[in-house]
Amino acid sequence: MSSEILINVKPHETRVAYVDGGILTDLKIERKTSPTLVGSVHRGHVIRVLPGMQAAFVDIGLDKAAFLYVGDIREDVDSDSYPFSDIDRDEVLGSEPESDNHPSTSQQNKTPIQDLIKEGQSILVQVAKDPLGTKGARLTTHISLPGRFIVYLPTVRHLGVSRRIENDETRENLRHMVQKINPQGGVIVRTAGEGATEESLRSDIEYLDRLSKEIFKNYEKKKTPGMIHQEPEVELRALRDLMNEDVSSVWVDDEEIHKKVVKFVSQLMPKYKQNVVLYEEKKPLFDLYDIDIEISRSMERKIWLKSGGYIVIDEAEALVVIDVNTGKFVGKKDLEDTILKTNLEAVREIAHQLRIRNCGGIIIIDFIDMEKESHREKVLDALAEELQKDRARTNIVSMSQLGLVEMTRKRIRPSLIKTLCEPCSYCEGKGYIKRKSTIANEIFRELERDAGILENKKTNIVVHCHAEVVDWIYEMEGESLEHIEKKLGKSVAFKIEPNYHIEQYEIFFV
Repeated sequence: MSSEILINVKPHETRVAYVDGGILTDLKIERKTSPTLVGSVHRGHVIRVLPGMQAAFVDIGLDKAAFLYVGDIREDVDSDSYPFSDIDRDEVLGSEPESDNHPSTSQQNKTPIQDLIKEGQSILVQVAKDPLGTKGARLTTHISLPGRFIVYLPTVRHLGVSRRIENDETRENLRHMVQKINPQGGVIVRTAGEGATEESLRSDIEYLDRLSKEIFKNYEKKKTPGMIHQEPEVELRALRDLMNEDVSSVWVDDEEIHKKVVKFVSQLMPKYKQNVVLYEEKKPLFDLYDIDIEISRSMERKIWLKSGGYIVIDEAEALVVIDVNTGKFVGKKDLEDTILKTNLEAVREIAHQLRIRNCGGIIIIDFIDMEKESHREKVLDALAEELQKDRARTNIVSMSQLGLVEMTRKRIRPSLIKTLCEPCSYCEGKGYIKRKSTIANEIFRELERDAGILENKKTNIVVHCHAEVVDWIYEMEGESLEHIEKKLGKSVAFKIEPNYHIEQYEIFFV
């Protein structure tokens, strides 16, 4: 089934959609005002080392200090020479699946952070994760530079092959070719490198090796914290990572960006040059596959399934919770069959939504309870199969007897919700406001607390609050109002404040 890449360009925003068989399967959105920092390399200045957290705060020239964990620090970070290390990286920046035989740096690095870096020290760092919420960017000193066919790791000595290349003979041939080239740094062959020739791999390695040397020279020249290398724009990154033989067309709806894309493709992957097409129709590019409708759907909390069931997705700062419900679906045979069908349909939609929404971190899925062990295994297997299509690394931990699935998905950039939305200015992101009856009772309780103070004082009481609260009190809380006035020995007047938040009120004694 053929795929297409759609690049929609606006003055302040670029959107890239990967469409497979007419269905949106990947989406990247980048705004000029907040470009991603992932992959950018900086000269950093260590502000503070925290032995109790085995982490450090590093100034990289941003408003907020970045975060460096001990497991992301090379043992030889103090060295003034070109940085090489025998420590393997656990994570390759971007969404390329991890290679085989690639142990975690955090497991290997047992040296305390206070023995690795010092406050006031300058270090070469790369952004591994964008700032998120109250958290600053996450850094690593293990630099990785993605190319068309490989990821080059100038600070480690490692040779790996993407796990998505499953053929053993192909994997061995790729290893042999890279060993023959004998690169100075580490190399991980990407999925796109499956059919690459030795010359293609050599070209990638030589270019990225030159780039890494240029980065290190710029680091030595720069004397203050700041960026010394930045990843290409979102449209070029997307083509580098997503372009393959399955992509029949790359549509670009902007003439200048089209020229840039053609030049990029001609240099990096010339055989696909004829696939890049300038879109000149009046109909918006994303309307070809109703992508804007799909994006709007992916910003909803509740997602309906075709059967009549639905899923509810709640996203917190470091946790995503997904609840599966039968909804209107009543099934045909029995309850267990209905539950299984709903859960299996939900699995496909959940995997799809995780990709489109770019959810990351810890994910808890509450499937409908299944009594049969065989049904639980079937749902878990289906989820694992669907997640194999995901370019981001995922890991399913378990399914409990209650149908709760714990999993993780690698978080690199802010989710779709974080990118396109902001917390509600009225409820301040809580997702709810107090009932009018709750606010009325809060007012009455506060007046009760003042009863002793007001005793024998000739004062009038005026409550300033929202019109809806005043209407509620007069219509529904008349008895409560009479009770409090009797207790105070004074009448209570209300003044409507049009600009007040519904939860806001003030009590004045005149």
